[in-house]
Amino acid sequence: MIPALMPTYNRADLAFERGEGARLWTVDGRRFLDFGAGIATTSLGHSHPHLVKTIAEQAAKVMHVSNLYRVPQAEQLAARHVAASFADSVFFCNSGAEANEGMVKAVRKYHAENGHPERFHMICFEGAFHGRTLAMLSATGNEKYLAGFGPPVQGFEHVPFDNMNAVRAAINSSTAGIMIEPIQGEGGVRPAPIRFLQELRKVCDEYGLLLALDEVQTGMGRSGKLWAHEWAGIEPDVMSSAKGIGGGFPLGAILAKEHVAKHLKPGTHGTTYGGGPLACSAGNAVLDVILAPGFLDGVEKVARYLWNAMESLAANHPAVVERVQGAGLLVGLKLKPEVSNGEMQSAAVAEGLLTVAAGMNVLRLAPPLIITEADVDEAIEMLDRACRRLTPSAAKAAAK
Repeated sequence: MIPALMPTYNRADLAFERGEGARLWTVDGRRFLDFGAGIATTSLGHSHPHLVKTIAEQAAKVMHVSNLYRVPQAEQLAARHVAASFADSVFFCNSGAEANEGMVKAVRKYHAENGHPERFHMICFEGAFHGRTLAMLSATGNEKYLAGFGPPVQGFEHVPFDNMNAVRAAINSSTAGIMIEPIQGEGGVRPAPIRFLQELRKVCDEYGLLLALDEVQTGMGRSGKLWAHEWAGIEPDVMSSAKGIGGGFPLGAILAKEHVAKHLKPGTHGTTYGGGPLACSAGNAVLDVILAPGFLDGVEKVARYLWNAMESLAANHPAVVERVQGAGLLVGLKLKPEVSNGEMQSAAVAEGLLTVAAGMNVLRLAPPLIITEADVDEAIEMLDRACRRLTPSAAKAAAK
């Protein structure tokens, strides 16, 4: 018999009742160090006092009014994001997939309003992940995710990651823009080289395309800067955000320059829950912390400490780990073919560490931005023991 909760996930047999900072406790009292952060979402960790207080106070006032009326919390949050980014205007929604859908709509609308409705194709990249709506499955292009849902939505072409020759070859009279994650998360924690992002900006300018960045997983300080594209010294035309933007409360956003945003007029796009008082209060609380003087410098510092520790871990376990990849506090262990990321994830859980599997046989670490070097040391000790559990020679010896 099918369970009451639809079985769309292979859930681990863990149920958490409380959390504090980078730690979670299960209903049966087990303690875990959380280096998954709800898939890079609980950016301030669990039960952050300022975020909890803000949400509780707003919930006691008004949670939802709809976008038929002004929402001061959304107006404030939008103004703060505009002041801290490339954007001139912001649209709030509920999730990353919804933000990406709206971003693609904005790109298409821009060209249609400028007399080129035939320009609606987006160049996307192999290994991408943009969400699970029908259109974003097509933007993702993964056959496993597309299977059983009918023909892909038109307008998404895929080329190899970090290959400018392929990008240029794919551009034609129907191309509207280029859509890319600065660091592919689900696709294996693969950072786009700074040079590649800079070349994408140049080719968009050359051909009149829009550069659309998916910063759902990489944004809100995870790279050590507020937005990962800042490392490349470029600006997109439009960008999506979600996950860490609400610190765990459902919130997404489309940030755009005026030449894009001005075409999303009343009636062209909308959302029932998006940009409500409660979600935007949470978003403002997150910004209070992340934009505080020294916070992002601290993220970058602990990220470098984590990277160095992961490099040492990889060097100590060459039979298990092939290399370390990623950037900031989005780091992956690329594992040897003999060790699956599922096995490593389970071994880490057995040691008390929560991580997230990613594509290309990578174990992903995306801890809360508030972790300390002591937290990193603890996580590395757990990963070291997990690697020892999975070292092929040790496994063979145990079998004998």
